[in-house]
Amino acid sequence: MKIIIINGPNLNLLGSREPEWYGRVPFETYFRRLQAAYPEHRLSLLQTNEEGALVSALQQAAQDCDAVILNAAAFSHTSVAIADAVRAIPIPVIEVHLSPVFAREGFRHHSFTAAACKGTIAGFGLDGYRLAVEHLTGNAL
Repeated sequence: MKIIIINGPNLNLLGSREPEWYGRVPFETYFRRLQAAYPEHRLSLLQTNEEGALVSALQQAAQDCDAVILNAAAFSHTSVAIADAVRAIPIPVIEVHLSPVFAREGFRHHSFTAAACKGTIAGFGLDGYRLAVEHLTGNAL
């Protein structure tokens, strides 16, 4: 199975950004571990700080991939365009949030993208990506 992880704004700063919420491991380090744990699947990664690039990446994923793991970060709470892009593609999209969004500021309690996704995983840190891979590949218990 080919799965793309699409990460949104500021996730390129993982490892140093607000470690109390996001931990101290850079995403690239975690991503290499994730690839090693699932060698039978093709995992790829795209990170962008731009909303339009996220929309384009989702549209392209429908051509190239079997599924998407999406962490649109702050755009989850603001972007109808990204939610519409998720709705427009015929492959499953799992939303991941590293932090427990409902334990944070009120504006984070609503996600436009969650309603368009197959499911949402929040609050498990980087392990949320593994949980999404397991669900998508049928490896979950």
